[in-house]
Amino acid sequence: MGWTDAVNYLRNGAAKLAGNDAPRTDTDLPLGARIGSVVGIQQSPLLRAVADGSLIVLPDADDTRIVAVSQIRLKQSGGLYRYYLETGDRDDKEKFLQVYQNASGQVSEIMYCTQLARVIPETAEDQDAYTGQSGAGLGDRSYTLWREQLADLDLDLELIFGAEDGLDYWRDAGDPETPYMPPFTGTETRLDDASGSTGLRQEMYFMPYVRQLRGGGHEYLLITTEIIHSVNGDPSKRGIHVDFVIGIPVEQQRVVIQ
Repeated sequence: MGWTDAVNYLRNGAAKLAGNDAPRTDTDLPLGARIGSVVGIQQSPLLRAVADGSLIVLPDADDTRIVAVSQIRLKQSGGLYRYYLETGDRDDKEKFLQVYQNASGQVSEIMYCTQLARVIPETAEDQDAYTGQSGAGLGDRSYTLWREQLADLDLDLELIFGAEDGLDYWRDAGDPETPYMPPFTGTETRLDDASGSTGLRQEMYFMPYVRQLRGGGHEYLLITTEIIHSVNGDPSKRGIHVDFVIGIPVEQQRVVIQ
């Protein structure tokens, strides 16, 4: 069974494959990644970002193995993939490598990402704002994270904020002078095992924001509204949440996947 068949399984809830004879579905991915692959990341750009006040969380000693892979289909050329070191389905927050492969099949961007927070948009107004239905909200020209919003997180707020009360991020898409542009839309299909029998499928509303760190590097704030359509092929398991994810670009030569 290939990737397309796995997508159809997760979409339609077809009969599960099981046992050692189930063929792999996590093949032909950029950088040769597979579920179970060991990942090595040279951490110097991450350490530099932390010293410059980034919100990124460094990998733990056991964050070395890909536990899930996903493909994000957006209305643009090329392909976007996520290689999860933590899926965030339990107590741990998401950690993943986000890999962009251009239309020529070349990897042109790798970003190490960690989840900052997840919120549930409980009202219709909140959901409209985070999906772009109201013409404002996700897709605004800028987004500010306030110190008080992060007070409960295990972060060095003095290092991150200094004397400021907020961190200003600017939309990394479209004309920077345009007050608002609709968020990108697409679907993410995540495979949690090599046979493609477990995973999830969700609709996404997505916008990247960016700020310059004190040392001159860049930190990305990826805000994504995720509407879950099915889990393990079961369409009754649905939900909606908004993920705030921090990303730091990493050069390809600093990443080894085996």
